[in-house]
Formats: sequence, structure tokens, C-alpha cells
Amino acid sequence: MALTREEREEFLAQPHIAALSVYAGPDRAPLTVPIWYKYTPGGDVWFMTGRKSRKNQLISKSGRITLMVDRLQPSVRYVSVEGPIVDSYTGYSEHVREMASRYMAAEKVEAYVEYTSNAKEHADTIIHHMRPERWVGSDLGTF
Repeated sequence: MALTREEREEFLAQPHIAALSVYAGPDRAPLTVPIWYKYTPGGDVWFMTGRKSRKNQLISKSGRITLMVDRLQPSVRYVSVEGPIVDSYTGYSEHVREMASRYMAAEKVEAYVEYTSNAKEHADTIIHHMRPERWVGSDLGTF
């Protein structure tokens, strides 16, 4: 059963792990990787990535992404959303803290923020904002 706009937005606002897909070139399949993200109904989706990552290079080049989130319990439900990257900027520890607080137990957040501030692979974090344009969502019910 197709989801209403409100149901799609509410589902996307929950802390699921998203599969991010971005165009990787004419002779390649799209790059698809899991990410943490944040969404408030009616707003943009934002997520973080490393400035030097392949993901960031492809996003910067194509300017568009697709996110897909799903769950299996209590029913199979998914939302896929596609749109343009509308803003990108350097991330800071408050962004890492906000995102980690969404996905991690409260007692682990500060240690994670400290770790990422000292880890080479997390240096030069970029925040991307995607404006949702096209949505697909369904709840397959409890069979």
C-alpha cells in the first residue's frame, strides 16, 4: 500500500540507516553506501561525508542523490527519496554530536565525537543537504 506524504515524511524522519546512491559514470553502476542522515518533515535531508571520499567526489560532480530507508518490523516498509544537493559546507563537532546523538546510546556520544575529531579519516567533514523532489514509499503490511 502506497504511503501518504505525511507517512513518508514521518518514516524518513526516524533514525534509519539510509542507502545513499549517486551516479558513478556511464560504465559504472551507481555508488551505493550506507549512511547516517537527519530529516525534519518539510525540510532538507542532511548527512556527512569526508571531503576526500569517493562518495563526496561523485556527489559534487553529479549534484543529485537518492536515499532509500527501510524496515522489516512490524511490517515491511520503505521510502525512497531523490533530489538535488542544495547546500554543502564544512562540518564541525556540533554536527557530529547531533548525528551521533540520533544513532548512538547517549553515554557513547562524547567518546565518538572525540574519536572523530582526532581520526584522520574524519578530517574535513562535509555536510551535504539534499532537497527531496521525488518520493516512493510503501508499506507491504503484515502478512
